[in-house]
Amino acid sequence: MRTGFIGLGAMGSGMASNLARAGLLTAVYNRTPGTATTLAAELQVRAYDTIAALAETVDVVISCVSADSDVMDVISQLSDSLQPGSVVIDCSTISSETAQRAAELLAEHQIAFLDAPVSGGVEGARLGKLSMMVGGDPSVLEQVQPILAAISSRIVHLGANGAGQACKAVNQIMAAGINQAVCEALAFAEAQGLDLDKVIDVVSAGAAGNWFLQHRGHNMAKGLYMPGFKLALHHKDLLICQAMASKTAVACPLTDASLDDYATLIEQGHGDDDISGLFRLKRTHTSRNII
Repeated sequence: MRTGFIGLGAMGSGMASNLARAGLLTAVYNRTPGTATTLAAELQVRAYDTIAALAETVDVVISCVSADSDVMDVISQLSDSLQPGSVVIDCSTISSETAQRAAELLAEHQIAFLDAPVSGGVEGARLGKLSMMVGGDPSVLEQVQPILAAISSRIVHLGANGAGQACKAVNQIMAAGINQAVCEALAFAEAQGLDLDKVIDVVSAGAAGNWFLQHRGHNMAKGLYMPGFKLALHHKDLLICQAMASKTAVACPLTDASLDDYATLIEQGHGDDDISGLFRLKRTHTSRNII
């Protein structure tokens, strides 16, 4: 199946590269044309100036863009250009409702849709070891499994369209909690006068060890917050989680607190930091007050 990729940001570029290495990628598109042209030359595939032009040449489209409105704009253009029987796989993080609307719009044109958000960070995207949460027709998932296997080491079908995004919301809430715990704990460690690198090494090997501490901790200790996963994007995702929780009357106080903290950091100009930039706030609450 000829596969095109839309959205070549920090995650998308790694995913597209793995598809190309597997011999599955034929076309790319990015809102910033220069990004697409540069990556296409590197991967020896074709970059297209419009989504419609890309859609006319492929059987499967994978998209990875930023927001619900961006996804629906892409879906609208694809619905007018893809052939019936094509498949669209969206790996963005959006609401379940938006995923369901996308599926309904494409179904009117006999185009299948899977919501397939991913987790694993830029490292997982680069290494092809993402965890993928899929909503949609299981027979469609089976059809595109060889394509998804090039970018994901774990692919789990959760249910109908929207279920993948519901699971991603679970992931984003949990990531917020881990971020809060790690940043608070390291700020506490710093206030005790401990060597943070040594703390990170020993704690990572014990019961409190986790991916975030291992992959972000040492940079945090140096005051470095390169994404990673941008804080402003996690803020956007948690707003989706908050809205979903409100509709089901589920209390998510940690999500609410994280949104408040992220809003403060965004106001301070740190929205493009990795989410580990939360450490900036936690440190200011310690007696050492080291920035």
